[in-house]
Amino acid sequence: MTIAHSAFSTKICRYGTESLREAALLIRAGEPVAVPTETVYGLAADATDSNAVAAIYSAKGRPSFNPLIVHVADRAMAEGLAHFSPHAEKLAEYFWPGALTLVLPVREDSGLSPLVTAGLPTVAIRLPAHPAMRALIRESGRPLAAPSANRSGSISPTRAEHVLASLNGKIRMILDEGPTSEGVESTIVAPETDRIRLLRPGPVTAAMLEKASGLPVIAGGINAQIEAPGQMESHYAPSKPVRLHALKAEKNEFLIGFGLMPCNFNLSPDADLREAAANLFAALHLADASAANNIAVAPVPEEGIGIAINDRLRRAAA
Repeated sequence: MTIAHSAFSTKICRYGTESLREAALLIRAGEPVAVPTETVYGLAADATDSNAVAAIYSAKGRPSFNPLIVHVADRAMAEGLAHFSPHAEKLAEYFWPGALTLVLPVREDSGLSPLVTAGLPTVAIRLPAHPAMRALIRESGRPLAAPSANRSGSISPTRAEHVLASLNGKIRMILDEGPTSEGVESTIVAPETDRIRLLRPGPVTAAMLEKASGLPVIAGGINAQIEAPGQMESHYAPSKPVRLHALKAEKNEFLIGFGLMPCNFNLSPDADLREAAANLFAALHLADASAANNIAVAPVPEEGIGIAINDRLRRAAA
């Protein structure tokens, strides 16, 4: 699928051997490529090349004070980029590959572009589970910086067509491997000596972190400083106003439901929080593209992955 643009065409290529090879060539040439992970689609570029990382910021219109997650193919690559404490090693052993990002002290010899860390002494690192992203890292031979593949602050993409709608003409290629499984971005944590700081909730919950580490999990960063992606007050936002905790639709509202209720789109008729998370951003895209002037969202329980869902909804409504 190719959409014409005055500068160049953005094409969607089904993930496979040939498209992977082409995507890796673009990465090595310093161009960003959209690629799926198990959480959302990411806009990936060589994390060691400042020009390539700048191309991510340019395509997204992203503030340069907002750091990026670096994706790696294996633990060895991760350990070449950051210093792992015993607690960080334990979390990586338990949750990698998967939807957990660790914020760790960056190694002086990491070779990472300083744009990736946004001037911070730490780097956010994840070993993703999705085969397409891991294959692209291996094929390109580079650690890949990859925020969500959308305009900065807008709804995150869980399908290739979401990426195209947001970044058409801004990037050359989208690798398409269907909808993502988790539906919300990775959990981000900063492991410390006696605790774990939760910087962004996600599929790996606080209870899961406490069980794996034996440490208490506390929410928040240091002095309101942005240490990781997804901490800006307004984020994941549609172009229309969003009303939360809605029990029914008002005039000219697109109602996103949860559990058995009349609505325009239901995140999960069975009130399954994991199903709701997987459907969240797709629902917001549908609502934003509808004829309704406003968006309303039904209450979602603040428990388990529901904490991550509500975090995204509060930022969408900010």
